[in-house]
Amino acid sequence: MGAEADEFQRYLRTKGLKLTSQREGILERVLTVRKHFSAEELFDSLRDDPRGISKATVYRTLALLVEAGLLEEHDFERGHKVYERAANRTHHDHLICVACHRIVEFHDEQVERRQEQVAREHGFEVVSHTHQIFGRCPRCRQTGAAPAQPPRSGRLRAQRG
Repeated sequence: MGAEADEFQRYLRTKGLKLTSQREGILERVLTVRKHFSAEELFDSLRDDPRGISKATVYRTLALLVEAGLLEEHDFERGHKVYERAANRTHHDHLICVACHRIVEFHDEQVERRQEQVAREHGFEVVSHTHQIFGRCPRCRQTGAAPAQPPRSGRLRAQRG
C-alpha cells in the first residue's frame, strides 16, 4: 500500500496495536477517497467488503488515522465530522455552504500573511490553524435555498445580501 500504510503500521505498534485486515481495508478505502467524507459515507462504501467491517471499527480506525496524522478531521457544523487525507496536501482553507454543504478548498497568500501578522501583534506563535468560512454557494443563493440548520454559537451574526 505504500508509505502511508507503513506509517500507520508504525503508529499502531507504538500504541500496542496491529494492522488488522479490517483496519487495512479501511485504510485502503481512505487512500482512494479524493474528497471530504464522513464516517457514515466511509462505512456505506465498505458494506460489501468481505472482511465484515463494523461501524464501530470504522469510527475507531478513523480516530487512529487522525492521531497518526494521516487524516485531518473537520467539524463543518453538519452534526458530524468529516475527514480528508493529510499526507501530500498543501495547506488550504474551506468555504462551506450552509444550505447544500458544498465544500470549496482555497488558498490565499494574503489571508495567510494577515493571520501571521495578527498573531504577531498579539504575541502568538502560530503552530497550526484552520480557517472556515460559512455562507451560501452561488447555486444556493440563486435558488434561494435556506441554511440546512442555523449556525451554532452565533458565528454568522451579520446577515449579508
